[in-house]
Amino acid sequence: MKKYDIIMMGHVSKDIMIYPDINEEQRFTAGPVVYSSASASQTGAGVLVVTKAAREDWKDIEYIRGKNIDLKIIESPLSTSIENIYLSADREKRKVTLLSSAQPFTEKDIPAEETKIFHLAGLFRDELPETLITPLSKKASVAIDAQGLLRCSDGGKLLFRDWENKKIYLPRITYLKTDAAEAEILTGTDDREKAARILAELGAKEVMVTHNTEVLVLVEGKIYKAPFNPENLSGRTGRGDTCFASYLARHLTHGPEEAVRYAAALTSIKMEKPGRFTGTIEDVLARMK
Repeated sequence: MKKYDIIMMGHVSKDIMIYPDINEEQRFTAGPVVYSSASASQTGAGVLVVTKAAREDWKDIEYIRGKNIDLKIIESPLSTSIENIYLSADREKRKVTLLSSAQPFTEKDIPAEETKIFHLAGLFRDELPETLITPLSKKASVAIDAQGLLRCSDGGKLLFRDWENKKIYLPRITYLKTDAAEAEILTGTDDREKAARILAELGAKEVMVTHNTEVLVLVEGKIYKAPFNPENLSGRTGRGDTCFASYLARHLTHGPEEAVRYAAALTSIKMEKPGRFTGTIEDVLARMK
């Protein structure tokens, strides 16, 4: 049976991106597992993506498969579809509506293949139920994006709520990623370093907090930071997914200081062009200089 560095689980999304400021609309199939698998595989990690979608959409998902990326699609009555209306030129403010959703993952969907890391790359709460964390943590390290724990659907409107059972499950998580807003919801503070330390005290081994200016990671009590420096924001969508996965992949063979600098550089390159990261390690190392 094939072994992987990272197994990523999460829904793909039939995205509708609306930019009122430039009177433009884009439609494509993407999602956290798309951006995450690209940045990790281009960093050299062997990845298996496990997703769920309606069979009629499988042809639009096959493009995920590629060098260092295998793909497993589980049939669902519906696929997930999300509408994003961007309300500011910096792409930080947006109205998000869940139009449809694929079935949640269950314990029977956990792949039998061996891996070093199970990366739960969810779009919204209950897509990857928190009850999966315990069985996964018995098989490998668990990496999880807080978006999939905090973002809830209220009649299609997506909003963020605190994670009620964080004290139970954070000790089982090796790598936790949040953005600045999610970190504040989880901890009650807008100080990103303080929030990372609170989350570590609650049990997460390594905590990443992204912001539009930088990424920081807390590891064993020490903070590591690196700035984002994109020349434009045309590829802003997928920033957090790209950053987290590239950090995980680089961290397989390097320490946290190198990994966070690498992740910031790769993500900066990705933000300059729509879609998933398609560059090389050499491109990233050059940007790091």
